[in-house]
Amino acid sequence: MSAATGIWGLVPAAGTGTRMKAALPKQYLPLLGRPVILHTLERLCGYARLQGVLVGISRDDVHWEKMRPVIFPRLMGTSEGGATRAATVLNALIVLAKTAREDDWVLVHDAVRPCIRHSDLDKLIDAVSADGEGGLLAMPLTDTVKRADAEGRVIETVPRQNLWRALTPQMFRLGSLRDALKRALADGVEVTDEAAAMERVGARPKVIEGRADNIKITLPADLVLAELYLKQQGPAP
Repeated sequence: MSAATGIWGLVPAAGTGTRMKAALPKQYLPLLGRPVILHTLERLCGYARLQGVLVGISRDDVHWEKMRPVIFPRLMGTSEGGATRAATVLNALIVLAKTAREDDWVLVHDAVRPCIRHSDLDKLIDAVSADGEGGLLAMPLTDTVKRADAEGRVIETVPRQNLWRALTPQMFRLGSLRDALKRALADGVEVTDEAAAMERVGARPKVIEGRADNIKITLPADLVLAELYLKQQGPAP
């Protein structure tokens, strides 16, 4: 990686978290006395290899302003979210392009993955920078995988060899990711992560094995698990 190539963080946080069935969007639920997203931003903004971190929030978000007194180094502010994750990330990339270069790297990280470790960020950046095509943290599947029909009956057992569970961050060149997301949205294709958008345009992202404690808070039980992991990790992950 060229010494002049920048690395930026992008946190899409415009979702409502309907599966959590809570009064607040899940990124604002309390975790060890603070909103989940503040734990996530503390990890990213405290990481010295990032030049800046941008957060994509919903136009109707009434919770972000309440956290403005919390100041993190490298926090650049917010961009307007969209109706989907892809639209939120695309909007943020367009804003980020006013500061960053086309060939700079962007790490897109879920707002509700507060347990990300700096050691995993190092591992991702080092591997992807050397590879050059982009990549993501992921976990190899260890459970037996079943495919079921609409009635919930097993159709087949899927071999788990070479199957991975996608995590974040996912790391790609700013210009390439922006163009891939634009194409997916123009084609009316819903992509659920950045790697899927890049795959559609012929890229072959590299999977880098991450740690199991980099969990995504989706269901109420995940908050309990995240609290346990954060306590175990301590202040210097």
